[in-house]
Amino acid sequence: MPTALLSVYDKTGIADLARSLTELGWSLVSSGGTAKAIADAGLDVTDVVEWTGVPAILGHRVVTLHPKVHGGILADPTDAEHRADMAAYDISSIDLVVGNLYPFSASPGIELIDIGGPAMVRAAAKNHAFVGVVVDPVDYDAVVDELRSDGALGAATRRRLARAAFAHTASYDAAIVTWFDETDPEVTPIAAGEPGAGHPPLPSSIHLSLDLVQSLRYGENPHQDGARYRQIGATSWWDSMTQHGGKELSYLNVFDTEAAWRLVHRFDDPAVVVVKHANPCGVAVADEIAAAYVAANACDPVSAFGGIVAANRTVTKEMADPLANVFTEVVIAPGFDDDALEILTAKKNLRVMSANAPSPLPFDMRPVDGGLLVQHPDLIEGRSDTWRVVTEVQPTDAQWADLEFAWQVCAAVSSNAIVYAKDLQAFGIGAGQQNRLDSARIAAERSAGRAVGGACASDAFFPFRDGLDAAAAAGISAVIQPGGSVRDDEVIAAANEHGIAMVFTSQRHFRH
Repeated sequence: MPTALLSVYDKTGIADLARSLTELGWSLVSSGGTAKAIADAGLDVTDVVEWTGVPAILGHRVVTLHPKVHGGILADPTDAEHRADMAAYDISSIDLVVGNLYPFSASPGIELIDIGGPAMVRAAAKNHAFVGVVVDPVDYDAVVDELRSDGALGAATRRRLARAAFAHTASYDAAIVTWFDETDPEVTPIAAGEPGAGHPPLPSSIHLSLDLVQSLRYGENPHQDGARYRQIGATSWWDSMTQHGGKELSYLNVFDTEAAWRLVHRFDDPAVVVVKHANPCGVAVADEIAAAYVAANACDPVSAFGGIVAANRTVTKEMADPLANVFTEVVIAPGFDDDALEILTAKKNLRVMSANAPSPLPFDMRPVDGGLLVQHPDLIEGRSDTWRVVTEVQPTDAQWADLEFAWQVCAAVSSNAIVYAKDLQAFGIGAGQQNRLDSARIAAERSAGRAVGGACASDAFFPFRDGLDAAAAAGISAVIQPGGSVRDDEVIAAANEHGIAMVFTSQRHFRH
């Protein structure tokens, strides 16, 4: 008679599985709450304590850690030495292990670090040539069906289940390492180098475990597959997001929407961001959300075609009416008025999404050959003590507001980045150019005179005065930039010549 050992934290479907195994002639061994659930279902089950002859000890920390359990799981029945050891120590074979682990991520702590569970699961997965292991209730029906039809689990099934088991324990251990890193950074070995401002040092190792949570229409291009994975134990606004209408999301829909959603949440007042190819092409802050949308779209209506629109306030009918007239891939907001939702969901291809605010990112990661390039996320500071006026002319209150606004927008633009803005509205955005002068010229061309008297933000210092001269030619009256060039004096002199106020922040915001 084959024997199954069942010991699970998640008891979903366990009684039904136990009943099916019993009907197929299996004997059941279990412990603790799992044994009770099986017994309460009116099924015969042998408690592990009876199986081993040793009671649970050390406050239930040691229950299944016993040679009769692990010998039964790890035995190779084709090995004469194994058979002799089993006979000598009265060890019976265990043919199936069903186990899943304490939900450590739900409430991290020492007592939720499972020991016996991972040991059993790993033992069964190691010996998958002879033993089946099931860690996910979703696999119960398929396992029972195969046992009914074939009388045993096939080699391919056992191997697939073993892979799932090692993934289960790997993610569990990764969650524990992350808990140590987050709760007690002093115990974490650190990488070489000095920590960045406001950040702890990067750890010497990062342990990631991710689950596929969303298949996408396609990747960056239709011939590429795409999917969203979530780190196990993490929460994501994407998972609680509601899509009210429109087609399924593609890779770029997700990528660009994430960029728009994070940028719009940098602003406290009603704001709208329009993103195209991960770069903002329109940003505005206003007294109410409809006005913010109209102003944001006006920045660059050509680029806004097919873009992503993000609002940090509930979308009203007054915003929905003009938005519905512009081809848009995604509109995302905290919520929608009923009449606004009716207008927008009538556009069959428009993805209409409501969502919670994004959470901070622990790391910024990008793939490189053989691994990942890792950095702390770029924290975009507001006006602070590190900011200083370096010109003869001081910014007015209105200019200060525009400088802070333009600085926030500029940090979300691909380098080299230049932003021209006025009255909390972006008018010209120069992105992703190999030199800063071209970015300034593009920003000037797109602003088309609308930023006269406004502010210019540069994500890094002006290496020459030509970028500053270009801003002056566009009618800019205030500039914000990190400073730090060997030619700062020349750039400051140019600003003074033009009567421009200039602020140094001492912090650049490259974005590649």
